[in-house]
Amino acid sequence: GFFWGKVAFKGRAAAFGTACWGLANKCVISNSFILDDPDLKDIDPTVLKHCHAAAATCILEAGRQKADISAISACLEDCKLDKERIEQFCTEYQKNKDALEILLGSIGRSPLHITDVSWRLEYQIKNNQLHKTYQPSYLVTLNVENSDSGSHPDVSFSCTMEQLQDLVGKLKDAAKSLERATQM
Repeated sequence: GFFWGKVAFKGRAAAFGTACWGLANKCVISNSFILDDPDLKDIDPTVLKHCHAAAATCILEAGRQKADISAISACLEDCKLDKERIEQFCTEYQKNKDALEILLGSIGRSPLHITDVSWRLEYQIKNNQLHKTYQPSYLVTLNVENSDSGSHPDVSFSCTMEQLQDLVGKLKDAAKSLERATQM
């Protein structure tokens, strides 16, 4: 079993309780952390994985939607959790809510959008081991923005002519694929 405060969890509820509280304390943890926990060795790994996924989904979705305690409580009541467990979950969630929202905010909700591309030819004379290389390369800068928060720092990378040609070829393939998809 698993004890959280005065609440005792047994069987599947113990696995769910451990996963929930561990997740609430750490925001997100991996399946391997759950599976390697010696206190959970007697519980079927499949059940643990399902509990982990359910708890992670619940916590992350609540954070993503900035859900208040009443919304979370209503959802957990619909899942047939008893009031004491719901209160414990909500207490732990509330303690970690700010950290979770910061974490989710750093991830973002939508991919970056490229607004412009610039490039320049560089000529590398020496590498970091001070060997002479005399190798031309391109410095490519992607100006990007995120629809959620506006502008972002530019994304820059250096590549050889072969790498740049490969990138351009892949982008052309992607554009053709997108064009075909929109014509259907």
